[in-house]
Amino acid sequence: MAASDMTGQVALVTGGIRGIGLSICARLIRRGVRVAAGYSRNEESARTFLDTHGETGATVHQGNIGVYEDCERVVGEVIEQHGRLDILVNNAGITMDKTVRKMAPEEWSHVIEVNLNGAFYMSRSVLSHMIDQGYGRIIHISSVIGETGSIGQANYAAAKSGLFGFTMSLALECANKGITVNCVAPGFIKTAMVAAVPKELLDRVIAQIPAGRLGEPDEVARVVEFLADPESSYITGQAYSVNGGLNM
Repeated sequence: MAASDMTGQVALVTGGIRGIGLSICARLIRRGVRVAAGYSRNEESARTFLDTHGETGATVHQGNIGVYEDCERVVGEVIEQHGRLDILVNNAGITMDKTVRKMAPEEWSHVIEVNLNGAFYMSRSVLSHMIDQGYGRIIHISSVIGETGSIGQANYAAAKSGLFGFTMSLALECANKGITVNCVAPGFIKTAMVAAVPKELLDRVIAQIPAGRLGEPDEVARVVEFLADPESSYITGQAYSVNGGLNM
């Protein structure tokens, strides 16, 4: 079956210059989408992204998704530079791991602000534009931790779990406006975040995964590409797990 034409569409991918976000950008670019990659601090990775993808019309946009004004500014920049915005992928996220007893209120709040509030800020910032054009794809990147919980990650689990409810609620609000809203929940994927996990602990995690391995970033990106496709117009309010069978 031939893939539908996505040439000329514009996608904003937060956290798009590394890891899963980078794979999402690469897949969308291969489909003819002009990609705007959001990032917070890593200027070197941003330059590398432009060196690799700049000739396709891809752009980079610096901002803190935990700040609403930054989100509005970045969305405005993307629309001004590209003329439209069809796809939003809320991928950026952080971790600040500690048990609840040891977690400072600021550490709880900062993870919620970026991982959950950021998805709200970005989604709210794109909605008027998508409603006016009668088309949009909003895709949130959650996590298996939002489904299972994890010791030392109460803040991260709460934020990622919150994305499921946010996805369904926003999907209901947008279902008759040509906008779909869905969620992808990766398991343990080969990213810098997972690479930072101590080897003994990671080996124990892999032993619990029925597939017997970590996932590849492109395996997550493939699902995002599917949901971003114009032909996926009857899929909304759904959560797709990509976790090798870790949680069924």
